[in-house]
Amino acid sequence: MISPFAVVASVLPVYLLIVAGAVLRRIGIIRKEHDEGVMRVVFSVMIPCFMLDKILGSTVLKSGSIVTYSILIGFGLILAGILIGAVVGRLIGLEYGNGLRTFALSAGCQNYGFTAAPVVESLWGGSALALMFVHNIGVEAALWSVGIMIMSGEREIKWQRLVNGPIVAVTLGLLLVFLGWDDQIAGPARKAISMLGVGAFPIAILITGCSMIDLVGSEKPTLKIVIGSAIVRLVLAPLAILAAAKYLPISTELREVLVVQAAMPAGMTSIILARMYGGRPAIAVQIVLGTTVLSLITLPWIITWGCQWIGLKPLLP
Repeated sequence: MISPFAVVASVLPVYLLIVAGAVLRRIGIIRKEHDEGVMRVVFSVMIPCFMLDKILGSTVLKSGSIVTYSILIGFGLILAGILIGAVVGRLIGLEYGNGLRTFALSAGCQNYGFTAAPVVESLWGGSALALMFVHNIGVEAALWSVGIMIMSGEREIKWQRLVNGPIVAVTLGLLLVFLGWDDQIAGPARKAISMLGVGAFPIAILITGCSMIDLVGSEKPTLKIVIGSAIVRLVLAPLAILAAAKYLPISTELREVLVVQAAMPAGMTSIILARMYGGRPAIAVQIVLGTTVLSLITLPWIITWGCQWIGLKPLLP
């Protein structure tokens, strides 16, 4: 059976990068004015190249049913998480106009990308990672459509918000795989794509650490928010995701992706959405910081138990 300590060893580099980002910010090597330019390059160039490199040649993505299920499940499970967040938010006394929507979205949305990708690759390898990028199309679609409607009260979905580098890269990669043209991208061109993408997630995680240390102390923690969000993000939502991984008729690779997604803390996307669309950023900040710290303890146990319950064997001793 997989050991929690083996999982800790596999995910520890991610948390060390977060800490390194925080330290580099504190000592002034990475300044706030660097963040936007660095993340623009990471998000628009490096991550799309990394995604394309992993998708090309992935045999699991040749199945249209697996791709479709992955997108739909990514969409549906995020909405399920938000619904759980809304119920718990009500139970702890939040109301519309007083932080309920921000709580529901923030606690219901896991860190599905930057933190999850290195963990998926470490535990399961390239096939699961390629499928995770497809799964994340559904997550992105849910957040930037229904998620924004919840946060802002808008009634119209603006699908153009989904046109970005990662979505374009995944769509292009899937098209090439379906047509059987992915093996034509080889040699120096493929090597250049790989070289551009190799540092994408380490740099993104480093900047995430910088952003987190900026948020520390910006808002006084509220006990009911921290405890309520931990119950949603680290207990109830993982149970829902792991149940889907065990009982739905899906591929092994998608089950592997969902086990890691279940263990993730809240994602920083919710802070961005709260700031952009009239939410309560203070609540989102507390949820992200609180669940990230607590996930140091819960993450290895969720992954270990999930693997044993579902019957998965990671690429670990």
